[in-house]
Amino acid sequence: MENRFLDYTGSYVEPNLITLLLKLGLVASIAGFTIRYGPLRATLMMEARTLNQRLRLALWFAGIFASGVGIRVLVPSYEAVDLGLEGSLLAGVIGGYVTGLLGGILISVPAMLRHEYLSLPLYAGIGVMGGLVRDCAADKEDIWRFSPFFDLNLVRALRKGQNYPRAGVYLLFFAAILFAEFLRQKLGHIFAHNRIFLPHGPPVAVYATTFFAVTLPLKVWANTRTEAKLEEQERLLMQARLDALTSQINPHFLFNTLNSVSALIRTDPNQARVMVTKLSRILRRRLRKHENLTPLRDELEFINDYLSIEMTRFGDKLRFVEDVEPATMDMLVPSMLLQPLVENSIKHGLGSKVEGGTITIEARSVDGRLHLVVGDDGVGISQEKLAGLLAQGIGVHNVTERLKVLFGSGYRMWIDSTPGLGTRIEIDVPQMQAELSTAP
Repeated sequence: MENRFLDYTGSYVEPNLITLLLKLGLVASIAGFTIRYGPLRATLMMEARTLNQRLRLALWFAGIFASGVGIRVLVPSYEAVDLGLEGSLLAGVIGGYVTGLLGGILISVPAMLRHEYLSLPLYAGIGVMGGLVRDCAADKEDIWRFSPFFDLNLVRALRKGQNYPRAGVYLLFFAAILFAEFLRQKLGHIFAHNRIFLPHGPPVAVYATTFFAVTLPLKVWANTRTEAKLEEQERLLMQARLDALTSQINPHFLFNTLNSVSALIRTDPNQARVMVTKLSRILRRRLRKHENLTPLRDELEFINDYLSIEMTRFGDKLRFVEDVEPATMDMLVPSMLLQPLVENSIKHGLGSKVEGGTITIEARSVDGRLHLVVGDDGVGISQEKLAGLLAQGIGVHNVTERLKVLFGSGYRMWIDSTPGLGTRIEIDVPQMQAELSTAP
């Protein structure tokens, strides 16, 4: 009795068709699993690769697809796992001539051991043909845009500004896939069947399976690649935004400090030289540091240097109190977080107060979060001004924006102020230890 299988409708399905369907399921699974392997994923994401990277890519393709050929050689009934031709073409299309040629040769090794001697020239040639298709694409992104739904490829290419070169690449890629299967079928019929592996099934189904077995993994990898590029663009955008905010803070600080120095040049030149020395030490330290996060210990040292400059101008009128838990000293905070707030306290809270006042900085670890406070006993802020303070001024606004970029919704910042009594700015951020910044 002929072996046939029932599908979910109760109709009979030929075993060869089931094998072809299993082949598509297998290639989709391979594409999904391979993209999870970090080194291979990183290499697939590249466009420009060194010779070593292309050779390594060929070895990865060989390891993946040659193992399927080897399983089929050992267990001939497992035809679905043999993706040698498809793997060779993919190696060339993604990696170029070198990757396609070497990948095709290595993929054919298990078949050669079973005396399928036509496999080596066929797979090597198919790999080189894949490299030719890749070279014909002026924009290599066209390779990644190729869809298993071929008609959509042409519609999209011609609809977007009559992009005939892209449409030509899609037609060439489509023809290359069909020609690869055609060549295998012809070689298998011209020469002895045992000289090369031929998939069994209706010709249309065989050609369609080969087409989808090439385009499905390419689509899976392309989607992952697009997601990775979007994540990288978002990261670069956030970094650019953060750099812009930081660049606004530093000139603001420098401008105010130089004003303090200029006020002392005539009255106390020696003290002005001391301030310039301290300022240069601060700037050297800032120029050496490019991290967005810094240990609280370093941030407090910076504040001490900054306040020592301001105390030179204010004298005994400006006092500083530091109440910091030792356990928080190595926790990470955004660099230049406290200085703009301290500067605002001096300028707006204590600057107009004849008797001066005290700046207070507190740091606590509370329920796995870092709680920071910058306070003063200055003139305070009226409720009308307090309502829009977070969106006004360089100092508070920049701190708020940088916290949003770094922590999203994972931070809290609020301001309490009473006219005549002073202002407290409190910040609550996730707790991070300094040693995490050196993790790879």
